[in-house]
Order: sequence, then C-alpha cells, then structure tokens
Amino acid sequence: MRKNSFLSLLVILFTISSSVAQSKNDISVLGYFAGRTTALDSFPVGKLTHLIYSFCHLKENRLSVDNAYDSAQVQKMVSLKEKYPGLKIILSLGGWGGCKDCSPVFASREGRKEFARSAKELMEYFHTDGIDLDWEYPAISGFPGHIFNPDDKKNFTSLLKVLRKELGKAYEISFAAGGFDQYIDSSIEWSKASRLVDKINIMSYDLVNGFSTISGHHTPLYSTREQKQSADNAVDRLIAAGVPPGKLVIGAAFYSRFFLLEETNNNGLYDPARFDHGVSYSRLYDSITEANGFVKYWDIVAEAPYAFNMDRKILATYDDSVSISVKTRYAINRKLGGIMFWQLMDDKFSNGLLDVIDKVRREKQDH
Repeated sequence: MRKNSFLSLLVILFTISSSVAQSKNDISVLGYFAGRTTALDSFPVGKLTHLIYSFCHLKENRLSVDNAYDSAQVQKMVSLKEKYPGLKIILSLGGWGGCKDCSPVFASREGRKEFARSAKELMEYFHTDGIDLDWEYPAISGFPGHIFNPDDKKNFTSLLKVLRKELGKAYEISFAAGGFDQYIDSSIEWSKASRLVDKINIMSYDLVNGFSTISGHHTPLYSTREQKQSADNAVDRLIAAGVPPGKLVIGAAFYSRFFLLEETNNNGLYDPARFDHGVSYSRLYDSITEANGFVKYWDIVAEAPYAFNMDRKILATYDDSVSISVKTRYAINRKLGGIMFWQLMDDKFSNGLLDVIDKVRREKQDH
C-alpha cells in the first residue's frame, strides 16, 4: 500500500508540475460576441478562455441587460459552461456608441457605487464571471456627440476601485483600451488602473478607421515608417507606463475595412482615402478575389496583409491566418496575458481564425 501510495503521489506531482509548466506558455483567448444566439453552437467556443457578451448599457446609474432577448443571449452563453467548465462569461459595458452617459454617471461617487452594486447583482443573477468596461473613450473625444471630460481619467480609476471593492477577487475586471497614442497618453492612469484589473484588452484594430483620411493598415502588429500606430507600439508604451505585460491582451480583427483611394501609389497604402465599408472574415475571400480585380500583398514590416484593386482604387486591410498566427506567437513570446478579437460572429464556423489562434497556442504549450 505504501509503495502504491508513493507512486500515486509521484503521478499527482508530475501532473501538477506538467500543468504548471504548460501554464507558463499559455495565454488567454478572449472573444467578444454580438450576434445571433443560435449561431453560438456552430463556433468552436471551447477554444476560448473568455466569451464576452456585447453589450450591456447604462440605465440611469445601473448596468442593464436591455431586454428579454438580450437576457436569453446571456443565459445561452452561460449554459455553455456546462460543456466547457473552464470558459468564463464576461458582461461588457458600452462599445462604440454605447457609453453615452458614462462620463456624467461615473463622475459622481454615488453613480459609481450604484453601478458597482448593479454589476454584482447582474453577475450573481446570470452566474457570469466578470465585467469588461468598453468606454470609448474617457477624457478624449470618441463617439460623436458623447460627453467627455478631462476628469474622466481619474474618475475611471475611482470606478475601478469601487468595482474591485464590490466584486472582490471572485470576479474578473477588464477594460477595452484604445490602441492609439492619444488614448494611451490621456485617458487612463495606467499604474493605478493596472493594479485594479485582471486584463487590459488593447483594441489594436481600427487604427485606420471610418474617420481616417489617409489609408493604411487597420490592425498591424508592427509600426512602419509611415504608420506609427500598431499593436507593438501600444504594448511598448503601456509597459513603459508601468503596466505588467501579463495583464496586456492584444487585439485582432475578424473583419476587414475597405477604403476608396484617390491615387494608386504604393498599392494603396498611405494615400488620401475614405472609408467605404467593412466585411466579415467569413465572407472576405469572396470579395478580394482575382476575378474581382484584387491583388493580395504582405507587408513584411507591419506583419500585416492587405489587398488592392488598382483599377477601382480600393484597398482592403484585414487580419488573416498568417497575421493571426504571428500575433498569437507575439503574445506568447512577450509573455502577455493573451489575445482577444472583435468579434466571434465574423469568423467561419470551421477552419476560421479562432482555430488558428488555438493551433498556435497548443503548439507553444507543447514546447
């Protein structure tokens, strides 16, 4: 019996040590979801660590799931935990255009307290695992017409403090961070905020967007001579600002942006342009075909793909399986907290970009 017990103990210790060794190479994989609830079963949700409901909103000072349909969506997401016990379901506040009253509500102590209490009540009711704040943006201009104030910066820290006090360690807190310099410089008290949250989800996409007048890569990993804004630029600047690398999560785009150009220089990059439309990754390759006049390119500096239609002067900028692989390896090699993306509904049901993330993640675990 003693010999068998000793052998059993060795097996347990080996299993634990193997698990610890793997966790050093592991990262979180977070997917935002805004789509048909019935589609969730078609995606490989088990390859996520976090599934983020998008979006809750403010109703007066309280976090609100808006209606019965949205409640059913959250309940469906939570039900997936039965099949995938390790999956965490996160409620996200806001989104682009969804945080109209964030500045005035979070400016008051009572507003922050009531919000934090309501967030805990919702999480207890739905059995979710945390909250993600997607306020675009504190202290700087975001969605047209939304109020912003320089005091938003310190008020955001105060909001995180009261949330952490209310939620304790039982729930995760994260926030979606703009991946561009103005946000990094002006919106957040980084050293204070990073101590209060589990993850900072860098929106390292839309770096060239619907307001841009010059074309470029909307979700590049690295900066180029012509375009400073990139995931790597944001990571470097946030680490320099005191954020632990393990709390940083870089963003990937499961959708493309198409721009109309005035000229045809440099295959459409870095020229006067205006945004035209976006296309989900699941339908992207139906659009950028050779038959449709597109030629595909790879930028070796930005580590980003793009496609250009010379005749029609249309540039497509996007993530693909290669750039997603590179980003996932980057997150692992730099010991970041993980990789996230907007959004799951834009992926393919099979052989999509989430599958690419998972493949790279598992390869790194095995080493």
